[in-house]
Amino acid sequence: MPSRRVQVFGSLCAMVFLVNLGRVIFAPLVQPLSDAFGLSGGSIGLIVTLAWLGSAVPRLPAGYALTRVPRHYVILAAGIGLTVAAVLTAAAPSPIAVGIGAFLLGLASGAYFIAANPLVSELFPNSVGRVLGIHGASAQIAAVLAPLAVTAVLAIATWRGVFVVIAVVGALGTAAFFVAARRADLPDAGSEDREILAAVRRQWRLILTGIVLIGVVGLVWNGVFNFYATYLEDVKGLSRGTANLMLTVVFAAGVPAFYAGGQFADRFEHVPVVLAVMTGFTVGLFALTAASGLAAIVAASVLIGFIIHALFPAMDTYMLDTLPDEHRASAYAVYSATMMLIQASGSVVVGTLTDYGVGFDALFLGMGVIVLGFVAVMGTLYLSGHLPTGGKAHRLEA
Repeated sequence: MPSRRVQVFGSLCAMVFLVNLGRVIFAPLVQPLSDAFGLSGGSIGLIVTLAWLGSAVPRLPAGYALTRVPRHYVILAAGIGLTVAAVLTAAAPSPIAVGIGAFLLGLASGAYFIAANPLVSELFPNSVGRVLGIHGASAQIAAVLAPLAVTAVLAIATWRGVFVVIAVVGALGTAAFFVAARRADLPDAGSEDREILAAVRRQWRLILTGIVLIGVVGLVWNGVFNFYATYLEDVKGLSRGTANLMLTVVFAAGVPAFYAGGQFADRFEHVPVVLAVMTGFTVGLFALTAASGLAAIVAASVLIGFIIHALFPAMDTYMLDTLPDEHRASAYAVYSATMMLIQASGSVVVGTLTDYGVGFDALFLGMGVIVLGFVAVMGTLYLSGHLPTGGKAHRLEA
C-alpha cells in the first residue's frame, strides 16, 4: 500500500473516532443531562434522537456535493462542523439548545461518513471489507471510551466540559487530515459519479435491499444502546457506575467485531452474513432480558456488542463492494440517508413507550420478534433469487 495513502487512511481513522464520539457521547450523558435539566425519558430520548437524525439529514446533500467536489473537501467541512458544533453545545443554556447542538454534531458525522466510506473503499479496492472494518473499529473505539470519558470529565467538571474536549481534539484531528490529504495522490474512482437520480434508477434494488436489511435492526439497536445503562439500573438493579461499565463492555466487544465483520464480508456471500448477524443480535437481546446476575449480564452484553457491530462493516462492504464506480457515492448516500432516518427514531420510540408504561423487557422482546420477522422475509427473498447477491458479480450484471 502506497505510504501516502496509508497516511491518509490513518488520519481518516482518527477523524472517524472524533465524529463518532460526537454522536455517541449522548448515551452516557442521558442521566447527567436529565438531572441537569429535569428531563423526562421522552425528552432526553428526543435529544439523543436529534444527534442521529442530524447524522441522517446531510447524507443526501453530501452525496450531491460529492458529484461536484472531491471527497476530502467534504471530510474537511465535516471536521470543521464538528468543532463548531461541540463549542456551541458546551455553551448551551437550555435543553432546546442542547438538542440543537446534538443535531449539529450529528450533521458533521453524517457528512463525514458519506464522503469517507467511499474514499476508504477506493483507497484499497482489493481489500474493501478489511479496510472498512479497521475504519469502523476506529469509530467503535470512540464508543468504548465515551462512557469512561464522561465519567472522567464529570469527576472534575460538568457535562459541558465533555464538549469542550471534543471541540479541541476535533480541531486537531481536522488539521491532521488536511495535511495528509494535501500530500497524497488520492483516487479519482468517483469522477464519473455525477447524477444521483441516475444512480438511484440503476441501483434501486440494491439500495432498497440495504435499507430494509439494516433499517429496522438499526432502529432497535439505537433505542437499546441509548437506554442501556438506564435499563440496567432500573430493571436489573445495577449501580450507575456498573451500568455505565456494561455499556462500555458492549462497545468494547464491537472493536474486534468491526474487523471480523469486514473479514467475513470479504470471504463469504454478503446477504447470508448479514442475515446471520441480525439473527444473532436478537438472540443476544433475548438473552439480556433473561439474564440474572452480573456474570450473565456481562455475557449477554459481550454477545450483543460483538454481533451488532459486525453488522455495520458487513453492510457497508455489501453496498460499496457491489456499487460500480460511477454510482458508488450517490447510491450509497441515498441508502445511508434513508436507513439513518429510520434508525434515528429508535431512542425517541423507546423513551416514549417507556413513558407510557411499557416495560423495557417487554419492549426489547417485542422488537426482537419484529427483527426476526424481517430476517425470515428477507431470507425467503434471497433464497428465491429476488435480492441482489452483491460483490463484483452484481456489478457485471447491473
